[in-house]
Amino acid sequence: MDSLNNALSAIKNLRSSVGHVFEVLANGVQAHHGDDGRDSKFLVQFQELFNNVNLNLREVESVINGLTPPPAPFNLGHTAALAQETTDERQALYSQLVNSYKWVDKIHEYSFLANNILNCNSLRRSYISYSNKRGRLQISSCNNTSPQHVDKVLNELSLNSLQTNYKIWRPFGSNAVVIVNIGRILKAAIVFKGVMIEWVTVKGFDESLDVDDLWTESRYEVFRKVQEQTHSAMLHFFSPTLPDLAVKSYMTWIHSYNKLFTEPCRRCGKYLYNALPPTWRDLRTLEPFHEECKNC
Repeated sequence: MDSLNNALSAIKNLRSSVGHVFEVLANGVQAHHGDDGRDSKFLVQFQELFNNVNLNLREVESVINGLTPPPAPFNLGHTAALAQETTDERQALYSQLVNSYKWVDKIHEYSFLANNILNCNSLRRSYISYSNKRGRLQISSCNNTSPQHVDKVLNELSLNSLQTNYKIWRPFGSNAVVIVNIGRILKAAIVFKGVMIEWVTVKGFDESLDVDDLWTESRYEVFRKVQEQTHSAMLHFFSPTLPDLAVKSYMTWIHSYNKLFTEPCRRCGKYLYNALPPTWRDLRTLEPFHEECKNC
């Protein structure tokens, strides 16, 4: 491919030099050649351009001689007959089809690379897979947790927190939905699947949050921003081998929003930036930052 690109570049240089020669010939003797001996100066300039054409021609010949001819002609199928069309409207179809073939080839190449990358970074949350006697795949994960164990983990959290109230609710069977009230600041609905957090909805303290509102966003922009951060933290604290610790760490992190409107940004020192308080909490230190300040 590199040799083919070099050949195309050499042909391009040759065409450019030939075009320059004809341009100089068409313009003839110009004023910049002066009054004395301008014919001789014009001939010297033309000789230099002609020598440049010869050099580019030798370069094209050497590069083309280095190319290996294809073992067989390219098979374009019935599309080769399109080149025989005489009307201008149909002649453009052939080049468009060739571009379509190139585009499809690139799609195949990029999809192959994306498949390899995704296989190296598995997005499944399950772990410990094995096969039973019938050969069916069985998956053991933190989803297979008893409701009593989930209640125990959440009750321990409610005992250790004074400003955060937890209400366990099961509108979808055995899987729990925990309504978290953080002071008089906000409320969050955390949907569990076993002991794994599946979804988080954050709303203001004065907004309703029941089974019909679990998937609707808050009408306040500040709590929509907080909900985006809770989704990022949900993925950060996920641990299939230590699910209890992951839930406790996540609850500790979300509890840091109890000073959402009273704690300034650690970077700029301001309470408001673009009319919003610091909605980002550092995942390790729990320090508040504005979204614009967290990466500064």
